[in-house]
Amino acid sequence: MKLTKAQYDEIARFINTLKPTRQCMRKLKERFPCQSQSTLLSIFSQEYQKLMKRTHARHHAPDIVEFYYEWYLSDIATDPTAPVLLNLANEVDFSPALIARIVLERFLQDPDGQPPTKPVLNSMLRDPSLIPDAVLANQVQQCIINDCCNGPLVDCIKHAIGYEHEVLLREKLMEKNLAFLDEDQLRLKGYDKTPDFILEVPVAVDGHVIHWIESKASFGDESSHRMYLQEQFWSYWNRFGPGLVIYWYGFIEELDCNRERGILLKHEFPNDIVTLSSCVALEDESSQRKRDCKTDRNQETM
Repeated sequence: MKLTKAQYDEIARFINTLKPTRQCMRKLKERFPCQSQSTLLSIFSQEYQKLMKRTHARHHAPDIVEFYYEWYLSDIATDPTAPVLLNLANEVDFSPALIARIVLERFLQDPDGQPPTKPVLNSMLRDPSLIPDAVLANQVQQCIINDCCNGPLVDCIKHAIGYEHEVLLREKLMEKNLAFLDEDQLRLKGYDKTPDFILEVPVAVDGHVIHWIESKASFGDESSHRMYLQEQFWSYWNRFGPGLVIYWYGFIEELDCNRERGILLKHEFPNDIVTLSSCVALEDESSQRKRDCKTDRNQETM
């Protein structure tokens, strides 16, 4: 689904008035009933990530970290069964999973104030049963489960959705009998940065030749598309020529402005693909018609 910049801005402004709770999607769907649930969820997640990045430094200042940790210890001492970290996240308007990470990292500091290594911290966030404090483990688990935009659970879901859409794209290519190489095959050939699929024989979409297709299981907003252009798409263009990007959950239509330079945007697999074999068949059919017409004219003159 394509949105104009004005439509996207209206959705983004409304999202910024919401707190990241499970009721957000219901409110979004009520406010924008014509937009798909998946598109709204993707936009909400991206806008929330932007907010977290803007406020990240403030929440990680040493004095703030100490304040959050003391808050946790005080409330847990009063009622160990209360959702202390969830309440803390709501009070300070920050991601529950990120609050859990801050408090856990502070809890794991050694006597010299050295933080745990990232592998240790990440393993405990992925599996809170590894945390050597049952109460804190339960608190962290609550935050991970209740965070709809951050944390290891969300990362797993995003990875699964991304893989699902790559499989969908593979199936579409096979249905069209298009020969292709995937990322794994390309890496075996020595390529370090590759799109999801390289077409062994180029095709045409909307009158533009494409050599590769990239699948993005997200909405294409300005900031993410700009990042992808810089870090991925132009690199693919330099190595493999023009290509197609599919934003399965839609994109801002004004971003589809690089077609003449070699990067097309779509929100679904195109049905109007023109292959080399179809062009040859049309050419043969046209040639045959010309021969038939010439034969008919010759017969009429005889």
